[in-house]
Order: sequence, then C-alpha cells, then structure tokens
Amino acid sequence: MMNKAIISHAVFGCMTAAVASCATYIALVGWPQLLSPRSAQAQTTPAASTGVKQIDIFKTTMSDVLGRVVTIRRTERDPGNGSDPHRHPGSHTFGYVLEGTYEVKVDDGPLQKLGPGEVFYEAPNALHAVSRNGSTTQPVKYLVIQVSDPTKPATVLEKK
Repeated sequence: MMNKAIISHAVFGCMTAAVASCATYIALVGWPQLLSPRSAQAQTTPAASTGVKQIDIFKTTMSDVLGRVVTIRRTERDPGNGSDPHRHPGSHTFGYVLEGTYEVKVDDGPLQKLGPGEVFYEAPNALHAVSRNGSTTQPVKYLVIQVSDPTKPATVLEKK
C-alpha cells in the first residue's frame, strides 16, 4: 500500500512538473507556436466525433515510472462541439486552455467555464460528464496532458 502511494505521488509530481513546463514554454514562446502545424511531431489523430481535431505534440513511455505513457495533445473543438460523458480508466488527465471557452464537469463537481490560461484535472476513472466548447461562435483550443497506464482502455463511454 505504501509503495502505491509513493508511486502515485511521484506520477502526480511528474505531471505537475510537465504542466508547469508547458505553461512556462507557452509564456516564453507564446501559444501560437503550439498551434502551428510545424510544431506537431505526430500526425493528426482522428477524433471520435466530427468537429474535433486532435494533434499529438509529444508522446513517450516513461520506463522508470512503471511504463506509463505521457502524451501531450492539442485539441480543437468547433463552436458548440462536445463529447458524450466518458472516463479515462488508466489516465491522469490535465488540460490547459489556450484559446476560447472550454466547459468541463468532472464527477459531481461544478460545471467549470475555463478561459485561456486556466486548467482542469481528471483523476483516473473519473466521470468526464461535460466536455464541450462553451461558445456557439468561436472554436476552443486546449492542451491535454495525460499520464496513462497502457494496459487500460484510453477512453470508455459512459452507459446511458
């Protein structure tokens, strides 16, 4: 039990450092650099629904942290676009809003309307009850940073 707590704290500490590094990078070079297709090392990942574009910016396996996979992804949602309620069973998920308004609700927490520079966090298996663009006229762009257990499903839709 003690080892799981230590590992959990280490993973959370690593992710906090990653989010802080991303925020510092954005502050230094500006977020438009992150939106440039030239900055993306991987190809666009097709999203489950239309109106969403996801580009993996960085992905690596952390061999010294139980083989967890770290992914940094830029997500863009068209005006009014949202996803169905879902969970990420094996992932610590952090989000950082670059542009626009992102609405998010995790578990029984309040609906949050986040703007540029604001962040959200989803613990593994938390219910991502609301994930949508808060505007009907402007796109929203945000970074998703995940530390994932590759032996668990990436996303599971909530049964209706």
